[in-house]
Amino acid sequence: MTEVFNKEIAKKFLKELSPSEQYYFLNKVNEAVYKDGYTPDEDLFYYCYFLTLKERLRTITSYRTEGYLRYIYAEGLKDVEDSIKLYKERIDSKRGLSGRDIPKRVK
Repeated sequence: MTEVFNKEIAKKFLKELSPSEQYYFLNKVNEAVYKDGYTPDEDLFYYCYFLTLKERLRTITSYRTEGYLRYIYAEGLKDVEDSIKLYKERIDSKRGLSGRDIPKRVK
């Protein structure tokens, strides 16, 4: 079986994550590649990275109760969700161009 992604690209994303976040990130990559049929490329890794950051923000519950920090949390979450949306559109458009979703012609 071929390796899912380039080791250099993987290191770029994994070095900023904690061990539990690395596990979450790698599960999202594997799910996207093997279950959803996306092509493993840098845009897919950014998509999974931002999903991981969203999960990180979700786990920070104690900081959401104070006024100014709640504002920072909401703005950070909005930025992460915007990035997720952007990269989701990019990987969807690439998957459509890859030929995986094109139905076979009936003769």
